[in-house]
Amino acid sequence: MDLASIFIYDTTWAFAAEILIRVTVMFTLIILFLRFTGKRGVRQLSIFELTIILSLGSIAGDPMFTEDLPIIQAVLIMSTVILLYRLCTWTMMKYQPFEDLLEGRARYIVEDGLLVLDKIKQGEMSHDEFFAEMRQQGVEHLGQVRTGLLETDGEFSLLLYPPDKIGYGLPLFPKQYQAVDQIEHGIYYACMYCGYVDYLSNPNQVCQRCENDGKKWAKALNSKIVR
Repeated sequence: MDLASIFIYDTTWAFAAEILIRVTVMFTLIILFLRFTGKRGVRQLSIFELTIILSLGSIAGDPMFTEDLPIIQAVLIMSTVILLYRLCTWTMMKYQPFEDLLEGRARYIVEDGLLVLDKIKQGEMSHDEFFAEMRQQGVEHLGQVRTGLLETDGEFSLLLYPPDKIGYGLPLFPKQYQAVDQIEHGIYYACMYCGYVDYLSNPNQVCQRCENDGKKWAKALNSKIVR
């Protein structure tokens, strides 16, 4: 096998220079598109915008190295996409149902220190994913959280209880988020599925709120928020 054919094949210096020009033009167009969206980071992109970005990757990629594909075609396609994007954003500002269709709606994940059951049952949330988001914001247990909202751009917004309103809640850190084998009297325990807090008579007690078949309970916490 000829290594030269693998790395060079029939590439000429002229086509190599053409590739540099193509890549520069397409890279510039992508940067301009991102600039037009007004977003500062990937996490600020909605599903609608992220879909457009992924589509642009294909539009911009082929003209970078395909010799018989003129750049003007990609420029026309990307210009059309940008115009359609602007049209969609204008329509979303005017019509809420259209915005809900493309962007989705913010979803409540935590309410009054408890995980929202319908989101769990519909598979719209993962414990690990949202626990990680709350941990990164300094939350130790659900008893500290009044409301947790998953925004359409993937960000997680929290409203916390004031220190004198914090109750017992499901722990969010791995060492405390462990199912207990034995019950201690006079201690609150939290359902590891929905966050419901209760006294227990045995470790296999069914949760009154979610009737979780797993019957797993962790020792509830009521520590204050430390910033």
